[in-house]
Amino acid sequence: MRLAFWRREAEAAPADVAAASANSSTQAAFAPARGAAAREAMAVVEPDGLDLRVIGQALLRRKYWILGPTLLAAVLSIVAVNLVTPRYKSEARILIDGRENVFLRPNGERAEERTALDPEAVTSQVQLVLSRDLARDVIKENKLAERPEFDPVLKGISPLKSLLALFGIIRDPFKMTPEERVLDAYYERLAAFAVDKSRVIAVEFQSQDPDLAARVANSIANGYLVLQQAAKQNQARSAGQWLSGEIDGLRQKVAESEAKVEDFRSKSSLFVGTNNTTLSNQQLGEINSQLTSARAQKSDAESKARLIREMLQSGRPIEASEVLNSELVRRLTEQRITLQGQLAEQSSTLLDGHPRIKELKAQIGDLDRQLRDEASKISRSLENDARIAGARVDSLTASLDQMKRQASSTNGQDVQLRALEREAKAQRDLLESYLAKYREATARESIDTGPSDGRIISRAIVTNVPAYPKKMPIVLIATLATLMLSAGSIASGELLRMTAPRSVAEDAGAAAAPALISEPRFTGIMSSRTLSLQMHVQPAPAPGMTLPPPVPRPPVSHPHLAAPVPEIERVARDLQAAGVSARKITMIGVGQNESVTLTALTLARLLSRKGKVVMVELSLSSPTVGAVSSDPMAPGLSDLMLGSASFGQIISRDRLSQVHLVGAGRASKDRTLLQSPRLALAIDALLRVYDHVVLDAGTAVDLPATLLSTDAQAIVIPDPAMDADARAFMAEQLRATGFLGVTMLSGPADPLDDGHPTVAAA
Repeated sequence: MRLAFWRREAEAAPADVAAASANSSTQAAFAPARGAAAREAMAVVEPDGLDLRVIGQALLRRKYWILGPTLLAAVLSIVAVNLVTPRYKSEARILIDGRENVFLRPNGERAEERTALDPEAVTSQVQLVLSRDLARDVIKENKLAERPEFDPVLKGISPLKSLLALFGIIRDPFKMTPEERVLDAYYERLAAFAVDKSRVIAVEFQSQDPDLAARVANSIANGYLVLQQAAKQNQARSAGQWLSGEIDGLRQKVAESEAKVEDFRSKSSLFVGTNNTTLSNQQLGEINSQLTSARAQKSDAESKARLIREMLQSGRPIEASEVLNSELVRRLTEQRITLQGQLAEQSSTLLDGHPRIKELKAQIGDLDRQLRDEASKISRSLENDARIAGARVDSLTASLDQMKRQASSTNGQDVQLRALEREAKAQRDLLESYLAKYREATARESIDTGPSDGRIISRAIVTNVPAYPKKMPIVLIATLATLMLSAGSIASGELLRMTAPRSVAEDAGAAAAPALISEPRFTGIMSSRTLSLQMHVQPAPAPGMTLPPPVPRPPVSHPHLAAPVPEIERVARDLQAAGVSARKITMIGVGQNESVTLTALTLARLLSRKGKVVMVELSLSSPTVGAVSSDPMAPGLSDLMLGSASFGQIISRDRLSQVHLVGAGRASKDRTLLQSPRLALAIDALLRVYDHVVLDAGTAVDLPATLLSTDAQAIVIPDPAMDADARAFMAEQLRATGFLGVTMLSGPADPLDDGHPTVAAA
């Protein structure tokens, strides 16, 4: 008998102090991860599974209860759809595009582009198609009130409808007017809607007569266009009538305004000249322009005279244009040029003292004097012109001042005149615009010149394919619905039977036999032998937990319990009654680890009947856990410690109960991982989620004492060879370690020693 934490107090004290300090430090380090681990553990808890194979077998056993109603529903639906009078549907389509072109628009809108119609406008046109005015016109045009299809009173009311009308389920046709009956039937067969993502309105009409369906659909489309044209015609007529009255009043106002303008102009002598300006302003402008011209002439003449005079005084050649352009100057210049030519010719043969030379020079000097006299005369004439221009400037300046004084005196009257003219012009413009609109309105009164906002793009045609009833879909829906209802009722009954509460005989007392949980045998997972364990009822009382004395009962064979049912079941009931103090349960054994695993699994299955239970394998990986797990290849605690698996991945399920399993993992042989502080955090997270956490500690050779004993109940499987004193001493040692209570089982026994059936897990 050896347990790692059953040392003497003196020997274990240093190790316990070190372990306590290590645990306190690791708990402080991993405090934030504790809540996350608990939440992850909560997330992986799944509800109880359902055995779909059992439901399938139940459906197969009662197949005639499913096929019978299904075939009956198929036959009845086929008969019903063939007895119903068929209806034929025809469809016409109208495009809403605003057909009014730019030539037919009013003048104010011709330069603008009309915006496209929005979905609300198209929906409004759909309501126009469904209007009662249009419905009355269509009914009258096609004489629908004379057809029994639209007025059921003409063919008589069936007793069933009369009974429904009596109870108020449907409207009584006899209490309705003929128009109401026809309108109800009309709207029942009419469907108008806007085609998605377009400005097209679809008009569908159904009738027992295919020709009538097409004819009514086309009548609705045509009537819709006529309504639009009539609305525009009425609008134009109303506008013309209103404009006619306004025009008569405006004509009188315009005449009065223009008469006031002319009367005020004649009184104030503000006559209008050219370019629509008053005479005073026009004269003022002309005098101003003449004054500017006179000043320019004076300045020009003075400058020319001064230039010629300077040339004469300096003795330079006179080259002014006014002198050169003189006829006398040109003749004198020509004579001088001739004499100079003769002088040059005679100088070649005669000397300067020769009489001929002297004569020629005297003639040239006389010509130069005549030229200078002529230039002086021209200079004096320019000065005279400058004096004349100056006198004219003075005269024009006086006239301009006088006109300015006269214009300033008439400014107030001019302002009043302009105000009267503006008023007259405004009245005249308004009258002209009203006249133009009146002409347009009178021109648009004709229905032919006012196109509607829509046009028919697809007319209804006669069809021979019934639109109602849809025979195949109705038959399929009725058949499939009956099939689903029949199968669903049988499956629901089977589910209720499977999930019904167990008999109270399981918990009544020791006199009743425990209920058996069927479990299939699993072969080929363990080694060549089958593990078995049969334990006798021999509990040892412990201070932490008081067990009632065993009640003798006949042995009962249980397919999956590792010890006789009465003892384990009694222990399970006592643990459930202990409440919070029995949430953590540690299974410890002295013999083989496999017997401890089987016992722990049995206890966990019993506890799972009334709560959520998880069994944690702290010993080496056992083939028993892999055999009963829903996922034999699932990772375990060692993988969680190494970080290769998450908390949710290590939890699997027992195939035959509601117990959740946490295996040792692939690296379970590395026992140093048991010293990791994450192991305590993982168990603490499981305690937050489950009602009971069963720890399979095996022989507890290399497990930390604080991990197993803190807030835990110990269930011990002793060696059968141990006497009562040794068992009592073992219980005392376990309580001294820190367990809240210790329960001794009778210990494993030889499966063949008493002739009872063995309990095997394969």
